[in-house]
Amino acid sequence: MPEMQTEIERVRSGSCSCGAVRFRLRGEPMLVGLCHCTSCRKETGSVFMPYAVWPWASFETEGETRCWDGRSFCPTCGSRLFSLREEQGEVEVKLGCLDDAPTDLVPGQEIWIKRREHWLPALEGTSQHVEDPR
Repeated sequence: MPEMQTEIERVRSGSCSCGAVRFRLRGEPMLVGLCHCTSCRKETGSVFMPYAVWPWASFETEGETRCWDGRSFCPTCGSRLFSLREEQGEVEVKLGCLDDAPTDLVPGQEIWIKRREHWLPALEGTSQHVEDPR
């Protein structure tokens, strides 16, 4: 009888700076991208935000979070973590919050490029969107 191979589902973990909030993500993201919108710039204190979107069902969290404008953060250390989009059945995670460097999560799109800094070139191989296409 041939051996059955089962694929092991990848689990990624993430947390805030102080460790009061932790989360886990099962499987691979539906999409990985870079956002240049004003909200993401202000939220991260940077000129863009790397993010990935997972199905809602693959997300688990523990610890208390607070929410402002749909964006969840740790009330103790202030780390911005994820955006819960329950009505769309998805969660958008800030890649910098993952415990292990997300070197295998390569962006496939850039959004809000009309706000991208002129000195920052387009990321090769990504689709380019003037605003958010979703």
